[in-house]
Amino acid sequence: QVQLVESGGGLVQAGGSLRLSCAASGRTLNTYTMGWFRQAPGLERDFVAAISWFAGSYTWYADSVKGRFTISRDNAKNTLYLQMNSLKPEDTAVYYCAARQGNSNGYYSPTNYNYWGQGTQVTVPS
Repeated sequence: QVQLVESGGGLVQAGGSLRLSCAASGRTLNTYTMGWFRQAPGLERDFVAAISWFAGSYTWYADSVKGRFTISRDNAKNTLYLQMNSLKPEDTAVYYCAARQGNSNGYYSPTNYNYWGQGTQVTVPS
């Protein structure tokens, strides 16, 4: 069993930065594909970024965040991160950490992840 807890969300002005963290307990994350998703009110849960289980050798990003967000993992700390720079009002959403054991097939789809955190709110006012 894996428990995921996000932190680091908050309110930041456009152009600013936040770093989200996702701390895992119950199991270590070193064999898990990890992802970040976000969901704005009334909208579907969208893919943001993912990182492969093998020490982060491969990363994937939604087009909307390429060049601005960076996903990383620290297996020694059993923690996933999302560095968010140059934030825009369109980034406002609840951000969720997700995990699946092993293979990264279908990394872009929420349905392919088994474990989810409770979410953390990111607000970028216009």
